[in-house]
Amino acid sequence: MKPILFFIFALISQPAFAKTKPPTYSPGVPKPTHSEVRYGKHERNVLDFWKAESKSPAPVAFVIHGGGWKGGSKERLDRFADPDALLQKGISIVAINYRYVTSDESPPVKAPLHDAARALQFVRSQAKKWNIDKKRIGAAGGSAGACSSLWLAFHDDLADPKNKDPILRESSRLQCAAVTGAQTTLDPKQMKEWTPNSKYGGHAFGLHPFDTFLKKRKEIMPWIKEYSPYANVTKDDPPIFLQYKSSPALGQVQKDPTHTSNFGVKLQEHCLANGVKCELYYPSGPKTKHSDTTSFLITHLQK
Repeated sequence: MKPILFFIFALISQPAFAKTKPPTYSPGVPKPTHSEVRYGKHERNVLDFWKAESKSPAPVAFVIHGGGWKGGSKERLDRFADPDALLQKGISIVAINYRYVTSDESPPVKAPLHDAARALQFVRSQAKKWNIDKKRIGAAGGSAGACSSLWLAFHDDLADPKNKDPILRESSRLQCAAVTGAQTTLDPKQMKEWTPNSKYGGHAFGLHPFDTFLKKRKEIMPWIKEYSPYANVTKDDPPIFLQYKSSPALGQVQKDPTHTSNFGVKLQEHCLANGVKCELYYPSGPKTKHSDTTSFLITHLQK
């Protein structure tokens, strides 16, 4: 083969043979104490753990990455919380991967949500080994990871005391949750009422496009009641912090309908009506005690 033809062939062929670089943490993120710890059977059922220096059992910030439940990885940790600030305050950290909605679960959203629950239960099962206080675990996450965090915060405890698997005997409840850009409901009717140009959420139930999601609403209502954070709010739920990048405008078209603070306004109303503490922060909004997820976690996880 002539040199010029070989060069062209190599350029054309390179993408087919090139390997995707594995995700890495930002340079400023400390090295985990334990990496790629397996909490389940699937290849994405892994987590990283940072152990805080503490003589007594330490609280834990449990971080769930975003990506629409279709992408992303635990290496996005510092987008949702400040690891250095947490560790300096004696708060250990966990960052998890989970199955995407492309798995075979029905509905698809069961995969990432139940993986998050199992990862949380696994962390509790390591309490003695990792010097963890089981009663002080708070979640953080962004976008889909925020939705997952809120689902854990509001859903009934999934602990099964008689299960043969000791991990599943552990509690799946949280002490608090602090999230950014959260989708607070998976009910298409609520989404459409709050934000007319809503287009997110149908993939959680395998329904595309949004119009189909809306038309199938009654049919999938049992799923919505089970997996929508809003539908699971009760008076015994932990305090919540919601952070958004823009101001709300209920009933109006939004530039970013997937991450609109309209979600936050309606969840806060619902939480307060049920006696659940809920802070909502957005630029130019009412003054709040906290302005970021990390400070909220520190306040609620420290003794």
